[in-house]
Amino acid sequence: QVQLVESGGGLVQPGGSLRLSCAASGLSLDTYAIGWFRQAPGKEREGVSCISRSDRSTYYVDSVKGRFTLSRDNANNMVYLQMNSLKPEDTAIYYCATRKDPLGLITGQRMCATRDMGYWGQGTQVTVSS
Repeated sequence: QVQLVESGGGLVQPGGSLRLSCAASGLSLDTYAIGWFRQAPGKEREGVSCISRSDRSTYYVDSVKGRFTLSRDNANNMVYLQMNSLKPEDTAIYYCATRKDPLGLITGQRMCATRDMGYWGQGTQVTVSS
């Protein structure tokens, strides 16, 4: 049974930092593309950052480029999202999600296609407010 469990969310002031973690079980991450998504109240879920199974391709949505950094630790089945210089508009529930890609063919923005993700975590709330 595949499980993704997020942690690390919370309340932070504008300009602050948070580090989200995603623990994966029931699968071997080295055959999956994986990433972070977020959904703010009244908005559609969007792909924030995703990384290919080979780590050769990393995608960031424009609004977080230069502020967020995605990394993965396949040996421990962990994925992280370091979020710096947080803004109020980053407030959302953040989800970890993954899709199988044994041949490593999926790269770029396609890795963050919400409809194509196979497994989702339960989400962690990030609130940026003074």
